[in-house]
Amino acid sequence: MKLVAVTSCPTGIAHTYMAAEALEQAAAAAGHELLVETQGSAGMDPLAPQDIADARAVIFAADVEVRDRDRFAGKPLVQSGVKHAINHPEELIAQAVARASDSTPTAALASKVDNAGGAGTRLRQWLMTGVSYMIPFVAAGGLLIALAFLFGGAEVATKVSGGTFDGVKYAGVTDLSTLLDVAGVPGVLFKIGAVAFSMLVPILAGFIAFAIADRPGLVPGVVGGLLAGAIGAGFLGGLVAGLMAGGVAYYLSRISLPRALQAVMPVVVVPLVSTAIVGTIMLLVVGSPVASAQTALTDWLAGMTGAGAVGLGLLLGAMMAFDMGGPVNKVAYTFAVGTLASGTPSAAMAAVMAAGMVPPLGLALATVLRRKLFTDSERKAGEAGWLLGASFITEGAIPFAAADPLRVIPSIMLGAAATGGLTMAVGATSLAPHGGIWVVGLIGKPLLVLLAIAIGTVITAVSVLAAKSVGRAESTVPVPVTV
Repeated sequence: MKLVAVTSCPTGIAHTYMAAEALEQAAAAAGHELLVETQGSAGMDPLAPQDIADARAVIFAADVEVRDRDRFAGKPLVQSGVKHAINHPEELIAQAVARASDSTPTAALASKVDNAGGAGTRLRQWLMTGVSYMIPFVAAGGLLIALAFLFGGAEVATKVSGGTFDGVKYAGVTDLSTLLDVAGVPGVLFKIGAVAFSMLVPILAGFIAFAIADRPGLVPGVVGGLLAGAIGAGFLGGLVAGLMAGGVAYYLSRISLPRALQAVMPVVVVPLVSTAIVGTIMLLVVGSPVASAQTALTDWLAGMTGAGAVGLGLLLGAMMAFDMGGPVNKVAYTFAVGTLASGTPSAAMAAVMAAGMVPPLGLALATVLRRKLFTDSERKAGEAGWLLGASFITEGAIPFAAADPLRVIPSIMLGAAATGGLTMAVGATSLAPHGGIWVVGLIGKPLLVLLAIAIGTVITAVSVLAAKSVGRAESTVPVPVTV
């Protein structure tokens, strides 16, 4: 059995290390593996998060408060003083084994970040921690929305949210108690999936901050992510909020205060101050430029309606892929939906929907072609990406873009732009504002649209594989984040 222990005494000199040695010898004699973290005068060499996650039980042999004990939350625990560990180590080992055998293993929050690695390595690992916790929300929310479209048609989104679809005006659902009556079971599935999707950016930001600052980073990270969604900053705003929240919480947690005040730091002071700082910056510094940029983009796009169809399709496609649900994506989508207001088939809508399907599909194809270039979390996201992309859920690409934005975003923009341009070039149209392949009956020239999507998917896959292969051997891909 794998166990971990922490030893610490008031002076941090002799008993700390004597207790550690005694416990190690007793564990070896009993046939168990024990890793000990000594919190002594020589400093603290923290146990690796993965070792803590793998341990079946924890021993605290300490006469002073164990530092960062939140790391061991959820594990069966045995506590004693250091003298008892020195004199009766086999008794503590036996108690730990018994506690582990009697307890149901619980998964504690963990991030696998090598604090000894370089800045680039740690940044990628911080991002991957956020991605790994976000992926279940992508899968659950995206697949529920896809099922809603499959069983309820593309109009299900309009029935729930309100608007006009195929000449019919829907008021939307304001009282959720009437959701089933108004939109049926597909409407219920859509609403649940939409709520799950609304958590993508907060979870991403929260667990990026968690990877940087541990549990103190969660509150400012999640709140910062929620505010990024509220101001329309999308997942890029979530990345900024997560990194900022993690940094603020990390440095606040390391302020040296008297012991009486240290107890309230992680519970009151750090969450309060860090959340106030991050929230203020997101609202007052980030929010205004994002709103101004959205307005300027919308006006600029409206002024391009007289431009060449292919050029407009290229631009709309690239915008759909740039931030996958963020402000730039929303400007392109809103512009296209506006062209449906007259109830006539829209070429811009067809280009936007086809281009928005490409990023998840292209990345899913890339994970199949060169699996070794992707982490385990990314491969799982790729498995869900097929259905998400087919259902016009561009957010299915966010896990990849969040983990490796400089390689992924240009690649998906290239493929989506190609699809948008080709769709406009062949004169395809759409009467549906959403739905992907499930509304193929409402798309003009559907076979040519599917061909354009296939071409864009291949371009995306080839581009991202080429970008990930430059200057990086397959064997150097970081070990997947453990959740």
